[in-house]
Amino acid sequence: MPPASTGASTVTLDASAPSSAAATTPAASETAAPATADPVTTGPATVSAGTADRLEPGRPGYRRMSFALFASGVATFALLYSTQALLPAVSASFGATAGQASWTVSAATGALALCVLPLSALSERFGRRQMMTASLTVAALVGLLVPFAPSLGWLIALRAVQGAALAGLPASAMAYLAEEVRPRALVAAIGLFVAGNSIGGMSGRILTGWVAQLWGWRAALGAVGLLAVGCAVVFHLMIPRARHFTPGSLNPKALAKTVGTHLSDPLLRRLYAIGALFMTVFGAVYTVIGYRLVEAPFGLPQGIVGSIFLVYLVGTVSSAAAGRLVARLGRRGALYLAVSTTAAGLLLSLADQLVAVLLGLVLITAGFFAGHAVASSSVSRTATTGRAQASALYQSAYYLGSSAGGTLGAVAFHAGGWGGTVVLGLLAVLGVVTITLFGTRAARTERRTAPRTAAAHN
Repeated sequence: MPPASTGASTVTLDASAPSSAAATTPAASETAAPATADPVTTGPATVSAGTADRLEPGRPGYRRMSFALFASGVATFALLYSTQALLPAVSASFGATAGQASWTVSAATGALALCVLPLSALSERFGRRQMMTASLTVAALVGLLVPFAPSLGWLIALRAVQGAALAGLPASAMAYLAEEVRPRALVAAIGLFVAGNSIGGMSGRILTGWVAQLWGWRAALGAVGLLAVGCAVVFHLMIPRARHFTPGSLNPKALAKTVGTHLSDPLLRRLYAIGALFMTVFGAVYTVIGYRLVEAPFGLPQGIVGSIFLVYLVGTVSSAAAGRLVARLGRRGALYLAVSTTAAGLLLSLADQLVAVLLGLVLITAGFFAGHAVASSSVSRTATTGRAQASALYQSAYYLGSSAGGTLGAVAFHAGGWGGTVVLGLLAVLGVVTITLFGTRAARTERRTAPRTAAAHN
């Protein structure tokens, strides 16, 4: 299979495809290798050398693991974006502009981005499973307090706390999957986790939309809090015990070195940038779409606006199918397809017909979730040590992109209407294309120079 389009890794995501790189990379190999010390901890290796007893479809525990992480994904996105469909109602309640109200979303995603790395480091000491359980529990409990915020400032502050609490879940989940799932099943497993994100984002927004129409936005946020509590209970009961994690004492210097190593890797940097840019598009579109649909020429009620997020079901399908896309098209082809789909959706959404706007949202959602699943799984496969930190850096970039997209999308909407938001999204898509083309060129250059280097050594 051709090298990754982003240059993010020399490891193919299709474990069955012939690739000399995949055969020599520990993350992709099915053969056992000697365990080495994790550079982030002073304890033993956090990843067991053997893969024979790891989880994969058809094996005991895989279904329970998938269901537990699916539930955690539902809770994560339902909580993280719980105010997004309610922004017009929040603006009316507090007399705030779209830009001011958008901070109820951006504060949560921004806090998550800032806290995900330190909390992922704690997962190296206390365990992925323990960190995910604590993170989800605290975030759900804070969700029960959010509806009682007396002012916009308090609402933003509580949302920031909620985002910080959720920070322990995404990167730990990616590391847990990389350690407990066989490499050839990793993309599919991560796709199911991302699919849970899409279901959570959809159900949270639909739930809040209809509850808000009947009883107000505060009752809607309370309903999301109760949903998250239920998901936390399911997660705690279903998640299998980790078999391939060994805790170690924290080593801040080693952590800094590991983070520096990841950031100095141009392959990983490209993946981080792609994740951030994809999320910039997604954050901008879904932060602003409610304002557009409640205004002329649509004039939709809050409940119907919330139901628009049924298009998240498309994201569930596209993220779960990411592994098959990569197997058929290669990572380069899968990313180009995701980018093209997203751009087409942005352009189509410019029409003033509701059907065209809905179809545009379908394409944007499908492209985003496919691109995100490919990029995030590539990070997990690329990093052979310090996986939690590698995933945490991706999550930081991803949610910083969400914060930037939400805030800049609202500003662009205020300045130029929906067209301004679309222009912002197209600029982000152009950035993804540029990075992908650059990565492809770098990979080709590396292939040409490799034989010369080998000949010189001989």
